[in-house]
Amino acid sequence: MVNLKIDNIPVEVEDGKTILDAARKANISIPTLCKHPDVNPSAGCGMCIVKVGGRIMRSCCTPAAEGMEVITNDAELGEIRKTVLELILSNHPNSCLTCARNGECELQNMASQMGVRSEEIRKILSAEPVDDTSKAIVLEPAKCIVCGRCVEICQNTQNVWALSYLHRGMATKITGANDTKLGDSPCIKCGQCAAHCPTGAITDYDTTNQVWNLLKDKELVTVVQIAPAVRVALGEEFGFDFGSNLTGKIYAALRKLGFAKVFDTNFGADLTIIEEATEFVRRFKENDNLPMFTSCCPAWVDYMEKYYPEMLPHLSSCKSPHEMVGAIAKTYYAQKFGIDVAKIKVVSVMPCTAKKWEIARDETMSSSGYQDVDVVITTRELAKMIKQNGIDFASLAEEEADNPLGEYSGAATIFGVSGGVMTAALRTAFFYITGQELGNLCFGPIVGLDAVKMAEVDIMGTKVRIAVVNGVGNAEQVLEEIKTAQANGEELPYHFVEVMACPGGCIAGGGQPRVMGAKFAKPWGINDEIRKLRSRGLNCEDEDAANRLSHHNESIKKLYSDFLGEAGGEKAHHLLHTKYQKRPLYK
Repeated sequence: MVNLKIDNIPVEVEDGKTILDAARKANISIPTLCKHPDVNPSAGCGMCIVKVGGRIMRSCCTPAAEGMEVITNDAELGEIRKTVLELILSNHPNSCLTCARNGECELQNMASQMGVRSEEIRKILSAEPVDDTSKAIVLEPAKCIVCGRCVEICQNTQNVWALSYLHRGMATKITGANDTKLGDSPCIKCGQCAAHCPTGAITDYDTTNQVWNLLKDKELVTVVQIAPAVRVALGEEFGFDFGSNLTGKIYAALRKLGFAKVFDTNFGADLTIIEEATEFVRRFKENDNLPMFTSCCPAWVDYMEKYYPEMLPHLSSCKSPHEMVGAIAKTYYAQKFGIDVAKIKVVSVMPCTAKKWEIARDETMSSSGYQDVDVVITTRELAKMIKQNGIDFASLAEEEADNPLGEYSGAATIFGVSGGVMTAALRTAFFYITGQELGNLCFGPIVGLDAVKMAEVDIMGTKVRIAVVNGVGNAEQVLEEIKTAQANGEELPYHFVEVMACPGGCIAGGGQPRVMGAKFAKPWGINDEIRKLRSRGLNCEDEDAANRLSHHNESIKKLYSDFLGEAGGEKAHHLLHTKYQKRPLYK
């Protein structure tokens, strides 16, 4: 342990902690723009300066030392910080009113906090054009403050390397790798760069106007579905505690927005489990392309198609849950209720920016001849639409989803957390193999936020080795381990592997609400405490559910008996499964 004084307040911290860490432990505020709980310190912005023995140092990267005496604020430090901020603002446009981050921008709030009310330095604005080529996230260089968070997340957390620095000094800019457009780069559209950007430099590709246009067209039957993780995060935009599960209020808000029917992606999650468990059991018995990888995360699928195309046969062929809901809405549901499929439009509310890209895949055409899902909006975009419509979200009475595409099990709910898909799939796979229900419905070793979680499940004497990868940046370790075993003719380390691109799973997806100055969020930004609270909101729903098994969903059973036939059969495969292809890292 290290003992020091900060502003004459004694503080004790662990070895290796920085001055900034120590100050936060003592609830002493030091301004920062580049530092984020998820990234290593870059000391890039210069706002976190403090004095140690008369010397000015950057607190985010200076280790706390025994006996150190630190001053965090005085007239000189205040003047320097204000000058640094004015320099940053001199290269930043005054478009706050129309910026996607207006009201939740760290730079905007910092300028207010520091009392910057005039432009003291002549503006030199970037002339770089807006890059919206990925159709999932948008890079607007003029609003970039070169804090480096996005590069750190993309390169060192996600191991994707789609973003990089270009040039030096005042000419430094952040761009797609090799100065390419994002749509031509190795970007997997996970949106973690947008989730960690402090300004409006990287944002969602906004599709809310497309949804408004669908809702205005009274000739259409516009239906909507919400992903599991949306229900435990949307409330943050309206003052609710982290992890509050507000499913019923969200259903009510969606009806007030004008959607004809409100479905739930959890129905698709149960359907995914039926197909995926069936696929895994067949592969396991036949020793065919093991290990099998889950396929519900489109950013992970994009990563595989670009970085490990030789392992594509190991990906489950199942579409993701929201695509399955779209396919069933435009076939089974349309036929059941006599609706012209050409008039059905499906909107998905997702915690994920990569879902915007996923729906444009050629493979998403259903047997109806129409794209399974028409528009994807993020949790943040839904919050914006609710506010635009003047809905008092907090006062809404809870409502139910529309059946049959609204019934779901507890297993479906935990799709939103790392390890949830694996847990749900094993519950049903165990039943398919043994004809008996699994006694303990949870697998402790694969719960939590560890990078790679492993376990061995005993299914009536047969050992099934599983792994859960938390964050795509940790996938390389597992993939290389598998490839080495294959090359050496050794026993496979795993039979079944789940990968979620975003750390923590969908609960911390690239389209989830930004955390702004609330409890557990000092400084602003998603962190592991918030991930745990959102995860708990989903796990509690599973624990309290009357049915916690996908194969006991009565609406799913009826779907198979009336329409799909057998799980994994010809019709189910045609509607609910997809194909993969090798994609170049650069176009």
